[in-house]
Amino acid sequence: MNIGEIARRSGVSRSTVSYALSGKRAVSEATRQRIQAVIDELGYRPNAAARALKEGRTRTLGLVVPPTRRRLTFMQLEFVASVMEAADRADLDLLLSPSRDDHDRSFERIVGGRRVDGLILMEIRLDDPRVTRLQGLRLPFVTIGRTARPQGTCWIDVDYATLIDRCVNHLADLGHRHIALINRSAELIASGYGPAHRAREGFADAVARRGVEGVEFCCADDAAAGETCVQEILRAHPEVTAITTINEAALPGIQRALEDAGLNIPARFSVAGVAARYWAEQFHPQLTAADVPAVDMGATAVDFLVERVTDPDAPPRQHLFVPPISLRNSTGPAPAPR
Repeated sequence: MNIGEIARRSGVSRSTVSYALSGKRAVSEATRQRIQAVIDELGYRPNAAARALKEGRTRTLGLVVPPTRRRLTFMQLEFVASVMEAADRADLDLLLSPSRDDHDRSFERIVGGRRVDGLILMEIRLDDPRVTRLQGLRLPFVTIGRTARPQGTCWIDVDYATLIDRCVNHLADLGHRHIALINRSAELIASGYGPAHRAREGFADAVARRGVEGVEFCCADDAAAGETCVQEILRAHPEVTAITTINEAALPGIQRALEDAGLNIPARFSVAGVAARYWAEQFHPQLTAADVPAVDMGATAVDFLVERVTDPDAPPRQHLFVPPISLRNSTGPAPAPR
């Protein structure tokens, strides 16, 4: 049995059957039911498309990723891969869509055209117009990150404030009195990017509570920017003996700048942060860090979204990940004053 035979017996075109099975274009309910009746009568082999037709769904999830004009970080790529794997395990397809800060044409196509049953939205701002747009639709969605007022929405996030606080505490326990935070880019912070703002808050609270001096620097997501940032820290604040960061893409440059300055890690300088485990283990020596559980986050996001799709009236669920700090070899006692 194939689409052509189903079309002939239903009295419709092949393209109409295809659209009904895929959900890519609207088909009247009467036509959809007529096609389904032929499928049921002839014992058409059930597959994802047939189930989608019967359930009135596309069996496709959408994942809104950051714009392709800038490369995704390893953590973001790992998350995308984990969402793909989780969707595949649930016998669902995944449609990727790049989105800028505002709901642009790509975002409008995926939410307005009902091309997906539900949406996972990455890179959330504290005040995110895309979330506001989705709240006005009857389209299930889950956010990776949370707005400033996340009540009533379904989300997962990493507790960057707590993790940076713990990094500062660890460094202060080792005797470091001057600590720098290397945050994400000034552009992201200005846009209200949640992790950057929460890292800033955690850093400010920790240095005040521990009575240490803290300075914050913005840094673009690449190694060259990380190198330049450390050079600026050492020039403007030579008293700094430790860095904490959430900017994993800058780590190779951070390491290179410290090596070029003759600052042995951890004998003369310590580094800790929040990063994907891959980057933590690539750092030399390996980075003391909270390893972001991107695989678990992707799987949880898909689980939450499938629940929202199958039971729209279920209360929204949230999960805040707080991975432990893995003590490796990039942190040590503060060096004696020279």
